[in-house]
Amino acid sequence: MERMRRLRQSKAIRDMVEETRVNKKDLIYPIFVAEGENIKTPVDSMPGIYQYSIDNLDPILKEINDSKISGLLIFGVPKHKDEVGSSAYDDNGITQNAIRYIKSKYPNMIVVADVCLCEYTSHGHCGVVDGDEILNDATLPLLCKMSVSLAKAGADIIAPSDMMDGRVEAIRDSLDHNGFINTPIMAYSAKFASAYYSPFRDAADSCPHFGDRKSYQMNVANGREALREILADDYEGADMLMVKPALAFLDIIAKAKEYTNKPIVTYNVSGEYSMVKAAAQNGWIDEKKIVMENMIGMKRAGADIIITYHALDVAKWLDEEE
Repeated sequence: MERMRRLRQSKAIRDMVEETRVNKKDLIYPIFVAEGENIKTPVDSMPGIYQYSIDNLDPILKEINDSKISGLLIFGVPKHKDEVGSSAYDDNGITQNAIRYIKSKYPNMIVVADVCLCEYTSHGHCGVVDGDEILNDATLPLLCKMSVSLAKAGADIIAPSDMMDGRVEAIRDSLDHNGFINTPIMAYSAKFASAYYSPFRDAADSCPHFGDRKSYQMNVANGREALREILADDYEGADMLMVKPALAFLDIIAKAKEYTNKPIVTYNVSGEYSMVKAAAQNGWIDEKKIVMENMIGMKRAGADIIITYHALDVAKWLDEEE
């Protein structure tokens, strides 16, 4: 008889043969920076998450830096919104100014800049709108302008999340043409039209004012199509490929890992975070155990990098185990 339990008899042996581990450098923490002053506004649907104005960023930046995670993903919340999201590519926009501030304080902190128009448009969609249609090709030049503006501000990585066709190639060409040959693209490649995003839309003030995003984000039922999206972004020059959300799409992460040798990123999104937080606050689950099991699940599926609102807690828990 083969006795599998021999390697489970003590914690020391279990630790020695453990196949999957989470490292602090695997983690990226999302932050929301709002235009204005003296802002630290709690996101009611995301316990522990806030919108910060630039003048209130220092404590959270210090916490991120001290945690030794890899860095942050930044989302801007502007005061001005219009039909074409002009604040997104304004060199003096909230996100650009926040990036400059962060890099002045922590030049070695990785800043990933989300590229999408939804936080900046008056209609809340991710591209240029004509009637009820979101125009793919008319949106691409604006995404390129936004990407170059964010790179000029000091963003280390450009992360297009809009799901317009051809945007990776267009952004890559624009970055290269403007001297940002070495700026990587982290593409939201398989981004599903998921119900798990609802709390994020509270945080980023980006809920669409009509319709939904199913004409450009992916059908949650389609796995083969997700691989086509991933391979298309790979071909167009993305340096890292993302699957979003994470927990309901672990099969897509695993397949992506088989299909490409590029780093695989997953985004443990707002709804996934908020469900855990709500259950923990009600005493229904052990938050630490559940979160760490979720992290292991994402890593085991094949994720190299995890964007998660739990990042700072996970870093603390990992320190406690050392």
